[in-house]
This record gives sequence, structure tokens and C-alpha cells, in this order.
Amino acid sequence: MMKKMLVLLALLPSLAFASGEGIPLDRAPDLTNDMAALQRGAKLFTNYCLNCHSAESMRYNRLQDIGLTDKEIKDNLMFASDKVGSLMTVAMNHDDAKKWFGAVPPDLSVIARSRASERGSGADYIYTYLRTYYRDPSRPTGWNNLAFPNVGMPNPLWQLQGQRMAKFEEEKDPENNGEVIHKFVGYQQLTPGTMSEAQFDEAVADLTNYLVFMGEPARQTRFKLGVIVLLFFGVFTLFAWRLNAAYWKDIK
Repeated sequence: MMKKMLVLLALLPSLAFASGEGIPLDRAPDLTNDMAALQRGAKLFTNYCLNCHSAESMRYNRLQDIGLTDKEIKDNLMFASDKVGSLMTVAMNHDDAKKWFGAVPPDLSVIARSRASERGSGADYIYTYLRTYYRDPSRPTGWNNLAFPNVGMPNPLWQLQGQRMAKFEEEKDPENNGEVIHKFVGYQQLTPGTMSEAQFDEAVADLTNYLVFMGEPARQTRFKLGVIVLLFFGVFTLFAWRLNAAYWKDIK
């Protein structure tokens, strides 16, 4: 019940995954070839993201690409439809979402691709963002985020991570006429989560890599086809070279 209430709070006008200025981004582990990690990420996505955020460019049956069977998809990952070929939509009507919360939650189909910037890749942004939530009583939702200051969405994974406060120290900025700034120095854990810090980081890495996969499900197939095409051209070039040599050897 608490999770559902928290998810509903996510439908505020300033929603998650919006770009914002914050701390330097951490490098996200690359697990896009790890089928088990992608399957865990898909489970996290359907349980914690798909309640409000759709992925309308993605069909459930594309999860076969990460090693899941139709039965596994239907039994474990489908809550809003009963057809494996259906798009990943949410039951909430867009007009109702605008009326109740002021905005429609953004579609996450290509979120990992759209958040790439000079600060880092889209995967780096998501990985950092989901791991840097902290409690902030001054915010309407009671939550804030180091990667996206004044974020509008509360922490969707707080039950896994637990609740914590961010600790800041005041210091003068020598590059800005000595203006006093608040420097982040660490976290204070308020309540424990169901996961340890290391387990939570692994879970976020799984979710991040699933979002990367979802942005381009055919990526691995494209890479494999690219290798095959390059090998073909290499063999073809060898044959063409030998044929050319055979043709010109008797011509003076």
C-alpha cells in the first residue's frame, strides 16, 4: 500500500529523469550483455516504474531477447495486459493524469538515450540519479536528489535503499567571489532498507542496463550482424584481390 502511495506521488509536474545540474555522474556498470542482470532489471522496471511511467515503444515479447519465455513474461512481468505482444502501457488515462497531477508521467522507452550529455551517458545519469536520493523536509514530497536538485519525484526505490539524510558543510567558493556554498560530505542513514548498500547499487545497475536495453532492443542483434557483414566483406575482398591477380598475370 505504501509503495502504491509513493508511486502516485511521482506524478508531480516536475518528474523524474528530467535533466538537471548536480554532482558529477558515476560511471554505470555495462551489463548489457548479462542476460541475468537484464532480467532482474526488467523485474524492477515493471514493479517500480511501470505503475506510472509507460514504455510505449516497447512490447513485452521483446523480453524474449533477454532470455525470457512467454510464460515467464506473463506470470512475472505483466500486470496491465494479458497479451505478450502488447505495448508496455499503463492503465492510467492521460487526461486523468493531467487533471489529477498536472502532467503526464514521461514515457521511459528511450530515457537512457535521451539523457546523454556532456556530463556523461544516459546510463551514467540514471545510475547516479537513482542512487542519490535523500530526505529533505523542505521539499513538498519530502525528498531531494543530488544529481537533480529540487527533483519533483520522491524516491521510488526507498524501500530497497532505506531513508537517509544528506550532510552538507558550508565553505567559500574561491571561483565565485567567496560566495558561501553547501558542499556535500556524505549521508546519514535514518532507516534501513531491505538491501545493503552494495546490493542496492547492483539492483540500480540492473535497472539502468535494462533501460539501456529498452531504448534499443535490437542493439545486440545489430552488433552481431555488423560483425558478420565485416567478415563477409573481408572474405570478399580476399577473393577479389586473388581474382584480380589471376586476371592480370598474363597481361603485359
